[in-house]
Amino acid sequence: MGRIHGLHLVVLLILGMVLSSWCQDDDNSDNNSAVYIVTLKQAPVAHYLAEARKNSQGLNGDTERLSIHKPRSINISRTDPKYGSYIARVHDSLLRRALKGEKYLKLYSYHYLINGFAVLVTPDQVNKLSRRREVANVVLDFSVRTATTHTPQFLGLPQGAWVQGGGFKSAGEGVVIGFIDTGIDPTHSSFADNSKHPYPVPAHFSGVCEVTRDFPSGSCNRKLIAARHFAASAITRGVFNISQDYASPFDGDGHGTHTASIAAGNHGIPVVVAEHQFGYASGMAPRSHIAVYKALYKSFGGFAADVVAAIDQAAQDGVDIISLSITPNRRPPGVATFFNPIDMASLSAVKVGIFVVQAAGNTGPSPKSMSSFSPWIFTVGSASHDRTYSNSITLGNNVTIPGVGLAPATQNDTVYTLISAIHALNNDSTATDDMYVSECQDSSNFDQDLVQGNILICSYSIRFVLGMSTIQQALQTAQNLSSVGVVFYMDSFMIGFQLNPTPMKMPGIIISSPEDSKAFIQYYNRSLERDITTGKIIKFGAVAAICGGTKANYSNISPKVMYYSARGPDPEDNSFDIADIMKPNLVAPGNSIWAAWSSVGADSVEFQGESFAMLSGTSMAAPHVAGLAALVKQKFPNFSPSAIASALSTSASLFDKTGGPIMAQRAYAFPDQNQSPATPFDMGSGFVNATGALNPGLIFDSSYDNYLSFLCGINGSAPVVLNYTGQSCWVYNSTMNAGDLNLPSITIANLNQSRTVLRTVINVAGNESYSVGWSAPFGVSLKVSPSHFYISSGETQVLSVFFNATSNSTAASYGRIGLFGNQGHVVNIPLSVIVKITYNTTINS
Repeated sequence: MGRIHGLHLVVLLILGMVLSSWCQDDDNSDNNSAVYIVTLKQAPVAHYLAEARKNSQGLNGDTERLSIHKPRSINISRTDPKYGSYIARVHDSLLRRALKGEKYLKLYSYHYLINGFAVLVTPDQVNKLSRRREVANVVLDFSVRTATTHTPQFLGLPQGAWVQGGGFKSAGEGVVIGFIDTGIDPTHSSFADNSKHPYPVPAHFSGVCEVTRDFPSGSCNRKLIAARHFAASAITRGVFNISQDYASPFDGDGHGTHTASIAAGNHGIPVVVAEHQFGYASGMAPRSHIAVYKALYKSFGGFAADVVAAIDQAAQDGVDIISLSITPNRRPPGVATFFNPIDMASLSAVKVGIFVVQAAGNTGPSPKSMSSFSPWIFTVGSASHDRTYSNSITLGNNVTIPGVGLAPATQNDTVYTLISAIHALNNDSTATDDMYVSECQDSSNFDQDLVQGNILICSYSIRFVLGMSTIQQALQTAQNLSSVGVVFYMDSFMIGFQLNPTPMKMPGIIISSPEDSKAFIQYYNRSLERDITTGKIIKFGAVAAICGGTKANYSNISPKVMYYSARGPDPEDNSFDIADIMKPNLVAPGNSIWAAWSSVGADSVEFQGESFAMLSGTSMAAPHVAGLAALVKQKFPNFSPSAIASALSTSASLFDKTGGPIMAQRAYAFPDQNQSPATPFDMGSGFVNATGALNPGLIFDSSYDNYLSFLCGINGSAPVVLNYTGQSCWVYNSTMNAGDLNLPSITIANLNQSRTVLRTVINVAGNESYSVGWSAPFGVSLKVSPSHFYISSGETQVLSVFFNATSNSTAASYGRIGLFGNQGHVVNIPLSVIVKITYNTTINS
């Protein structure tokens, strides 16, 4: 584990500012300068490494069908600095020759996964570069965005997956997870190196640790084994705020610290927030190693050029898994959604044996809202788990109103007088002067004599969502006024708004329903006693007791797919054509997840200054799977990325804790009142089953060549494939449709009469006999051959699946194939068919 110093990064920051101002002062063409990602026709390093591995294994007699057992490690250096600097010089030479004395700024040289560079140039310079015979592709840079204490127990790790690997003390050992995110807080105890046992940095890893003022020497250890940051594209745009974003791997946002600890944080770390204890935290693979590649930032998100540089570096360093809790801000343009720099860099990572996990996106619940597209990327949606926190307030009329708030109860169930903020104004304040005074943001507006010893009532409006008002400031106001507690009632315009539990050091509650808020205010107003003549309040008659919300509740009606989780089907292009690819791959815990928080984290204002935070999103679901993939990688070190994906998918659960079907929320407003059984376009193969993934029985494997055959089969894709990979589609004797990829699922966007789909399974367990069962999608007849088979360890079996349309329909329907082994293995294969056309009939899709 080496270190690099941040001086050159500061120089780049200054140079970026100078160039930015130069571009603004120059002529009109320079005013249009932008960052472009340029790829060259010569293949990157990863291509040659993969080919060398293939040739080496051929000499050893390995066969293609056993590709899941091919080791990644070969005796070829992936980090030769001379080669990297040579490629950089080649890029510099090309730019000098193409632009001949003109001004430009090269930001990155990519050489491992992509042979190319990111450069700030004008449109005229783009044309000059595009005409060079060495150049394959020029793409405009685009923006991207960011998309626990109990989840190990909910996933059954202590009694299942961890036990198989020797307990939590060895779970994930030897596996490196790379995080492309907002950085990390290295001072957090979740990343401390407290091991008293041997804990070597894996020999195949060669990453380094940046040293800056924000990230001093000693920040890395045997747990956090590499940390770098990438911000050149952001700096050239003038959006980088050095005081908020930190020109170092340090996390000024909180998101990256949170995701890293979910996947690989240390075991048994006390979760203390707002002076309350909420249990003990653990990552899914607490013994795995963490490598951080910061490419997203608090003030602006991120840009593809920086993300690609981060992915390229992570692969070169030798990570085993890449976790991407990020999604593009828009659907990629062009021939197909798969052809974008991030997905194509991920394809090259998969080629060298890296498993890539990505968040599905938080754009649900509408169909085709998916933000992760490619079949070589494992896409994860968000589901609930069984732990919830609820709070309530009991009024003087014996009505109890539910709400949220990680807050203590009022003392000994004692009732206290309620007083509204607008009725507690001092003589110098009026609601006319400040229409938002009821939000309790400034204690100087209120009469302490009125509030002291009572419960203060504050309003909650959209301003809290926008960060213009905060819960913490209202609590500070209540504390300054010596209030015993706070009640927030919901603005009537906040219909159906979902609130996460918010930490409070004093008794408090947010009444999250507008209807309940209305009932609460009606009780308060009816309890006021006013002077008949003046109308002034002479007595505050409403009383209440806050019941508290720091104790967890557990529900059997879980998991369920969350309303915000992006849904399939997978959009193939901007015309909303549908790919024969199932997305998401599965769902994992992503709602109300406790995990580590940066000491300066500002992504969630309610948790500022805390060491843990509770967040929700597919960003939280993806690192759960990254950590569980590390457990699979630890047990099966020679599994290919597609084999790991298969193990996770085919073992996924289809049922909640009651044994009923997993439900999916269908609406943003009142999601629990708008739900129905989840389909494969909601949850993919199902809810992740960590223990089952370690004993999958049969595996579906796909190779890099399979993915290229699929890409070459897309109409008009040949030049784009050549541009990104340096490989010609003419090399492939035949192409394949997406539905013919050997995936552990089958999706058919358009079934015109009938179709036969083949799948090949490999037995990674002992000899076993299997019987095949299936349920056909509505409007389709189905037959799987053979219906029974015996398969020896290491052998393969081809399954033929015949689909026949029996009715005309444009509505998606779903089915399932189950392979049931006599040794207890169950392999789950979800099916989805959208447009169905019977003989001699046409349906417009």
